[in-house]
Amino acid sequence: MHVQIAYQFDTEQDAYRFLNALRHWPVAEVDARFHRGTDSVKVSYEYASSGFDATSSELDDLAASHNGREIS
Repeated sequence: MHVQIAYQFDTEQDAYRFLNALRHWPVAEVDARFHRGTDSVKVSYEYASSGFDATSSELDDLAASHNGREIS
């Protein structure tokens, strides 16, 4: 299953830092791009079909560490 989550950040710099962190993120293979401007980011990934997939939770925690919150 394909999952897309968008995050809103306080500043463009916070969004860029989040994008940069995802480039070297060891948790899961994700595709991240700016979304509706430069202060929000959309992240796409494939949900692991076997067992529990904590990717969404890990993304939420990473976004929060960069002053971000989920918007969709």
